[in-house]
Amino acid sequence: MNRTFALPFGLALLVGAMPLATSAQPAVSGSADDQRSTASEVVDSAEAPITVTHPNMRPPDRRGLNVFEPPKSDADRLGSGEPRLRVGAGFAQQFQALDHANTAAARMVPNTTTPAPDDSLNLNELMEIGTGFNLAAANLSLDALLADGIHVNLVTYLSSRHHQEAWVKGGYIQADALRFLGVPAIDDVMNYVTIKVGHYEVNYGDAHYRRTDNGNALFNPFVGNYIMDAFTTEIGGELLVRHAGALAMVAVTGGEINGNVTAPDGRSFSVITKLGIDRQVNPDLRLRLTGSMYHNGNAARNTLYGGDRAGSRYFFVLENIQATTSAQFTSGLINPGFTEEITAFQLNPFVKFHGLELFGVIERASGRAGNESEDVGRAWMQYAVDAVYRFLPNEQAYVGARYNSVSGELLGAPSAGQVTTAGADVSISRFQIGGGWFPTRNILLKAEYVRQQYSDFPTLDIRNGGEFNGLMVEGVINF
Repeated sequence: MNRTFALPFGLALLVGAMPLATSAQPAVSGSADDQRSTASEVVDSAEAPITVTHPNMRPPDRRGLNVFEPPKSDADRLGSGEPRLRVGAGFAQQFQALDHANTAAARMVPNTTTPAPDDSLNLNELMEIGTGFNLAAANLSLDALLADGIHVNLVTYLSSRHHQEAWVKGGYIQADALRFLGVPAIDDVMNYVTIKVGHYEVNYGDAHYRRTDNGNALFNPFVGNYIMDAFTTEIGGELLVRHAGALAMVAVTGGEINGNVTAPDGRSFSVITKLGIDRQVNPDLRLRLTGSMYHNGNAARNTLYGGDRAGSRYFFVLENIQATTSAQFTSGLINPGFTEEITAFQLNPFVKFHGLELFGVIERASGRAGNESEDVGRAWMQYAVDAVYRFLPNEQAYVGARYNSVSGELLGAPSAGQVTTAGADVSISRFQIGGGWFPTRNILLKAEYVRQQYSDFPTLDIRNGGEFNGLMVEGVINF
């Protein structure tokens, strides 16, 4: 299909598949103090069956925009009834029209799939890509209110780029009240405290609250996540304290995606902290600033920058002719490879003034992989800024732009199909511009133009002189 006609065709399919109800609905975004009643607000009767949620859980629809830590509500009471269960889901489908190119030198290997002995393959030859639909992503979410202020959450990926079969992302229990203890002093403390225990998405930085999580792509104003994507799930516990717009968090986790008890000398716990302030200065202005730290000095296999097992939205970009959807699922991303030792800091300013939103990422990560070739650590820096302007009644539509850059020192030979020079300083930059429209509270149609460029990669690395650019369209349903 000619690209000139393929993109409008894809847009028409995505829009035509969605109900185009445009009834006005309240937009909810605000500081932690303002979020006390958002999740339990009155909803339109036509939407009530699929938008009801528990007061201390982030709403899964448009009301959850710019909600970072889950709301803290006094109305989170079960009473004498049975536990309440909420079933939700997320679905996302992309239409991709990207081109890519590189200048890497040929890297020839024998072709073992053909009988000709002199036949060979160039592993730095890029996969031919064109316009089409990517594999759909889907999530299933279960939230249960077991007692006053006691929630359980479980998320299952039903379909993802890396795993087409269903598999569990993680689950946790969250306590915003401990009234079953019958101790008034503890009840007073819990007015400001949230406790989370389980296998959950670690609360490092604020960017993970705005990223696409497989089928849940409603909170990301763009299609792709940040180039150096700080996201992982780990087993542990978290203590969050909030009062008058100020917040402080400390967490201890096992430092790995999977639990393990073998080789105890080769693993240690991760410590995660966050400090910040989130104030609704006046009805038109909200200011938030947080700083986070993640540290593990002796992990068996840390995945802070490699924990997204669902996969990138940019299929096959800068991948070679032997790539597959699931094996090369991180296309367009960079993982610095700090698997044994890592210390990372992330600073996140956020400003919302009327319909204008500004969000920033300033991040430094250092560490090492722990293999024999790496005796000393390396460091990477990431900068990003999002500018989004929301308009129409209740901010049902938006336009936005994002600039994202990373730079650092490569680990030698980080993955199959990529040959690097250990210690090479490289950089990647990306520009995204796009917009979106919420036909209803639970449905989002968004599109972006993206251009990503790779600089200073070694000549035998497939990313040498690399670039990809083009259009992405995504339809999202989340409830």
